[in-house]
Amino acid sequence: MRALLFSFACCLAITPAVIGSPDSTAAEPALQRFLARPDEPVTQYRARRLLEGHNDRFNMHGALEAVTELSSSGQFTYSIVKRSGSEYIREKLEQLLETEARMIRSGDPSRAALTADNYQLSAGSVLDSGLVKLLAKPRRKELSLIDGAIFVTSGDADLVRVEGRMAKNPSFWTSKVYLVRHYERISGVRVPVRLDSTAAIKIAGQSKLSMVYEYEMINGISIVE
Repeated sequence: MRALLFSFACCLAITPAVIGSPDSTAAEPALQRFLARPDEPVTQYRARRLLEGHNDRFNMHGALEAVTELSSSGQFTYSIVKRSGSEYIREKLEQLLETEARMIRSGDPSRAALTADNYQLSAGSVLDSGLVKLLAKPRRKELSLIDGAIFVTSGDADLVRVEGRMAKNPSFWTSKVYLVRHYERISGVRVPVRLDSTAAIKIAGQSKLSMVYEYEMINGISIVE
């Protein structure tokens, strides 16, 4: 599952306020439990995704609805089923899906995993919400890694949220990319359910993006609403 955590996202989110204890000693047990957790691979899935993008400076908004699928052979495909709003924004949203497909085809998914091979992980703090914040410093400047934090449950160190700045800018035109990705456990597997991101785009200024996942199948098991 950790190898699926960072399929590429090149645009957008608002940094949430975090209140917790500065004492990292209390967070150390959760860090050790997180590092010891066995991997939970997502071998295949099918999900509808709603992607929306917005630029304040030019007052542009666009949206796509797509069916995305990862086959048991590891091939990622997508088909657009609905488009609305700005053509320019829609093109950028579709480029996001195409980039994800290209990275899955050509990349080693383990290089994006939340492991000690890719990150310097350290204990952060126990939050008032009951979650534990773990600090994640990328070992390399790669698009698939973030410089930020991991939020896990205090009991079993189950992943709830990842947030931070991308370790490498996607392009000359796009910088300061900050993202927040949320996770839930569905059919026993921890999967991403929402991405929010903000980025500074040259000329266009700050742009925002959100992507919501609605799963229809995970690891061969149909999801019944």
